[in-house]
Amino acid sequence: MHQPQKKGPKILFLTSNLSSFAEGDLRMLRERYPVREVIVGGNQIQSLTRRLSLGLTIFSGVLRADMTFSWFAHNHAYLAVMISRLLGKRSLVVVGGYEVAKEPEIGYGALLDPGMAKKIRYIIENADCILAVSDFSKQEILQVAGPRRIETVYNSIDTSVFSSGGRKENIVLTVCFVSTKTIRLKGLDTFIDAARHLPEVRFVLLGRALDDALETLKQGAPDNVEFVEPVRQDELVWWYRRAKVYCQISYRESFGVALAEAMSCACVPVVTDRGALPEVVGDAGFVVPYGDAEATAAAISEALRSDKGREARERVEREFSLERRMQKIRSIIEERPV
Repeated sequence: MHQPQKKGPKILFLTSNLSSFAEGDLRMLRERYPVREVIVGGNQIQSLTRRLSLGLTIFSGVLRADMTFSWFAHNHAYLAVMISRLLGKRSLVVVGGYEVAKEPEIGYGALLDPGMAKKIRYIIENADCILAVSDFSKQEILQVAGPRRIETVYNSIDTSVFSSGGRKENIVLTVCFVSTKTIRLKGLDTFIDAARHLPEVRFVLLGRALDDALETLKQGAPDNVEFVEPVRQDELVWWYRRAKVYCQISYRESFGVALAEAMSCACVPVVTDRGALPEVVGDAGFVVPYGDAEATAAAISEALRSDKGREARERVEREFSLERRMQKIRSIIEERPV
């Protein structure tokens, strides 16, 4: 069967990591526009040969496109923006958050690398439009450099996949990769300490181990904390649907995709007062100070008794739907130059 030819600008899509949210944007763009993609497969581009090869690939792609759409302000976006300017093409860059973070206390953020910081400033200042994933992230971007244009376009959740269903249980869930760095970044130590205050409640940490930090956490955890290895998406949704409470008690988050997924499955959120977490939760959950296990446990107890799950779901449907994100991105892509 003949496929109708897609209209609109030809887009070169670039990312260093085809994460779920980058993949979602790629899928949405493909539905409407002719799209070619470059998946770099990592932020670090080591050898001269690889850098030259990537440069040629991007140059060729930009030459044949009307505009570039880069996820993450990494090396690929630096090349895409620079070549786009050279060839008179438009460039859009989504800043995920890590790129404009500088947290020496926990060794987190691309701005800790002076060389990378210069490239990030160039990207922000020279891209035609910077897309921030939250208002918190937008303010961080503006502190780094002055963009030509910046818009907040929230990450989106497929609410038809991440949906409520079945009976909620008194399970407190958190989802993340587990490593030495993420213990403090994601507040995993506080999560386990909060479990000690609520021995009758079932706590579940779901995530893939990246180093031996998981074994360290297991050794110090009380009996009511379970550790679940990586699962498929359908199993992840199953856990979200069962859990009454979802914890995102991070040191910082530029958005919090897992949090929004859990809220979409009617989990009552308990989050820290850091980054974009209060912005994502709004009035549909509970906010606690970072690192305060006692306050976290108290909020979890209140969340278990609350009926805010439906409110959390409705907030995601209203603010973070696929349709809302795509509508905003399309309006930026299709606007005519002044």
